[in-house]
Amino acid sequence: MAQPSPAADSTSSQSATLIGSVQRAMRLLECVARHAYGAPAKQLARETGLALPTAYHLLRTLVHEGYLRRDKGLFFLGDAAERLSSSGAQQKRRSTIVDALARWRDAIGVPVYYAVYREGEIEVMCVSDTPGNPAVEEWADFRETAHAHAVGQCLLAQLDDDARRDHLDRYPVQSITPYTVRDSQTLLRRLERTRRMEPVTERQEYALGTVCAALPLTVGTTAATLAISLPAHQADRLVSAVDQLQREIGRLMGTLALSISI
Repeated sequence: MAQPSPAADSTSSQSATLIGSVQRAMRLLECVARHAYGAPAKQLARETGLALPTAYHLLRTLVHEGYLRRDKGLFFLGDAAERLSSSGAQQKRRSTIVDALARWRDAIGVPVYYAVYREGEIEVMCVSDTPGNPAVEEWADFRETAHAHAVGQCLLAQLDDDARRDHLDRYPVQSITPYTVRDSQTLLRRLERTRRMEPVTERQEYALGTVCAALPLTVGTTAATLAISLPAHQADRLVSAVDQLQREIGRLMGTLALSISI
């Protein structure tokens, strides 16, 4: 008697682990998604090749779980399915940013940071570094020390005067290093002199031995920034590194604009 081949055993084993009802439910979801104006159960059963009683049972289950909704005999995607779609789109945008930062990190040879100002707070969304070029250690809370680092100064520079003052009322200027700006009025004057799209640099204001630069990214009402850091003994590289980052951003600006809400 012929023995089944290992490939056949593998296929048989894989098939045994698949759950048919889940496969059929997924086919129904995909089918409903193709009908922007809804579709009745009979049509969905026909298009998916399912028996009508099976399709009815699965459709009722999917409606109960919120993945579908029924209106006047037609089935539409439900809130749960929409949330899945939204999460997938958000993950794709996040992946776009992560990939871009890694590319720039390797091309320029510096750590790269991406941050936004959202609901009155600074959020560092992504940092891309390597063991050979490590990121700045967050030894003092970034949210509370915007006045001291390039990321924070760049984001504050993109806000209107009231929003800046509100932030500094909540997080007053304080000395972080001997080079940190001394008071809020001095900081505000510095921010007011910052031209809209020019880089913001700081030298050892947040961390001794480190220099940083941040580039503004304003898309719609979202204030965002891309930043880099270097050891202070490489400070002479800062200007050329910022110039290179600006060129790299220009090549991907359209994609970044779509991904800014990460």
